[in-house]
Amino acid sequence: MEKFTEITSIATPFPRVNVDTDIIIPAKHLKSIKRTGFGEHAFETIRFDADGDRIEGNVFDSPKYKDARILVTGDNFGCGSSREHAPWAIAELGFRCIIAPSFADIFAGNCVKNGILTVALPQADVDALLLAADGGQNICVNLDEQSVSCGNARYEFDFNPAHKEMLLDGLDEVGQTLQSSAAIGAYEGKQKLMTPWLF
Repeated sequence: MEKFTEITSIATPFPRVNVDTDIIIPAKHLKSIKRTGFGEHAFETIRFDADGDRIEGNVFDSPKYKDARILVTGDNFGCGSSREHAPWAIAELGFRCIIAPSFADIFAGNCVKNGILTVALPQADVDALLLAADGGQNICVNLDEQSVSCGNARYEFDFNPAHKEMLLDGLDEVGQTLQSSAAIGAYEGKQKLMTPWLF
């Protein structure tokens, strides 16, 4: 996956709380595990009406935010059922970072595995960033420094050290394991000699 170090971008403001994974990507679209093709259905009920017509003024299709790589949203983002399709859909919309007061744990873990940084900040800080996003200001997110900057304001955030290493290196758990492939191979070779009946 792509390394995450620092992003400077405009942000899409979506101040809705308790956004569950079915809002992010409806269950009816979970028919593939190819990691692609989900962006067009992301936030479908926000972007399209019951007839399938695009809802005018929705932030996800607004030209104002078409280059946004940061999503600023409400509390408890990514709640509901566990589905890795949710970060796949978000990534296909171009987002590499989501800022909110809190996230569902499983969703946040799935984001890390797909190269998306989830930044939890106090509500007052998120409110300030929502205003900045609405005004089209650039926001800078630096994972190494664990900071978010916008104008003269700077906010620091806590982040799991193991997840930070994964994002900085651009490696999920499988990628991290494969870094030790030589040692794994040596161990397996030794085990074959010691316990050949297992192989």
